[in-house]
Amino acid sequence: MTGVLVIGGGPVGLVAAILLAQDGVDVTVWERRVDPPSGTRAIGIHPPSLELFDDLGVLDDIRVDAVRIDQGEAWSGGRRLGTVVFRDRPVAHPYVAALEQWRTERILRARLESIAPGSLSTGTACTSVRSVGDEVVVEGTDASGPVSARATMVIVAAGGRAGFPGAENPGPVHRYRDRYLMGDVADRSGAGPIARVHLHRDGVVESFPLPRGMRRYVVHTGYTSPRDEASLQPSADDLATLVADRTGEEADAATNTMLSAFGVRSRRRSRVVDGRIVHVGDAAHEISPIGGQGMNLGWADARVFAPLVARAVTGRGTLEREFAAAAEQQRRAVRRASWQAALNMRLGRPIPTALVGVRDLGLRAALSGPLMPVLADAYTMRWLR
Repeated sequence: MTGVLVIGGGPVGLVAAILLAQDGVDVTVWERRVDPPSGTRAIGIHPPSLELFDDLGVLDDIRVDAVRIDQGEAWSGGRRLGTVVFRDRPVAHPYVAALEQWRTERILRARLESIAPGSLSTGTACTSVRSVGDEVVVEGTDASGPVSARATMVIVAAGGRAGFPGAENPGPVHRYRDRYLMGDVADRSGAGPIARVHLHRDGVVESFPLPRGMRRYVVHTGYTSPRDEASLQPSADDLATLVADRTGEEADAATNTMLSAFGVRSRRRSRVVDGRIVHVGDAAHEISPIGGQGMNLGWADARVFAPLVARAVTGRGTLEREFAAAAEQQRRAVRRASWQAALNMRLGRPIPTALVGVRDLGLRAALSGPLMPVLADAYTMRWLR
């Protein structure tokens, strides 16, 4: 019998486990992957998450390797429309830390091991979760065969496609027609630690600095259907051509280390707290990745729910009202993030050439006036409290 079993040892599950362990809770994490974390994936750690990481005792480790992004630029037709400055905002960490997800996960794993040795069980995949009286029974498999465990509470952080019994029925899925191509290449942009958004009539190109002289490009590639997209096999040369045509920058295909074509979907689970089972991160909600908010939303879930779970399993109250209030707080955060992500997508879609000048004029005015600090707070998720 364990106090809390966390299903999923990705960045959100690890943060939840660390918070619980710091609160003296007996915690176990099941992670289906056997190999150490790899791959770039999500890269942006926003100011509210940096504050959380300070509380977790990992901020210094994050900052050692991360690129500090303290401003972003909007470009169109080879001209800079304006700049959004983060470094002047009144927060403890007024920047976005760009770090490959695998590095973030390894730092979090090391922290969890230091305070709860042996709590992370890799190669253990969950197959079912069910509440039985005053406990939760969890079944799964590992290298030796079937395994089972009992816990006072369970946190599901297994991502948006976890389909095992107890994590199904995630809510209706909305699929967008927008398609994107994303890749990491050597940084030849000359932008240094600045994020750039190139607005082009054929679709946006976003670019973000990465550690070790790399840069991520995300390109809107049109409105092909998921069925059509499945038959395509984009290459690093395709990415390089799109970037050059729309920005004039060189994205050297020979230096490509990651390439992914993807679509966008969103959904929200109707009940993130189901008795003794709490869903966090993509297991609770998915939003468009355009804007880089998803992982940070998951960490906010962990920050809000972990203290309540700790109180519940240590006999400090049933906390039904507190869980309900926390769920509503996170629903509001998800709605806000979903709205902002959808706006980001709309701004980055292809538009008729005749409208480019009008759009650019509006953005230039917004970025040079009193709205700029509001945009800075929005894009760094200052509202996520």
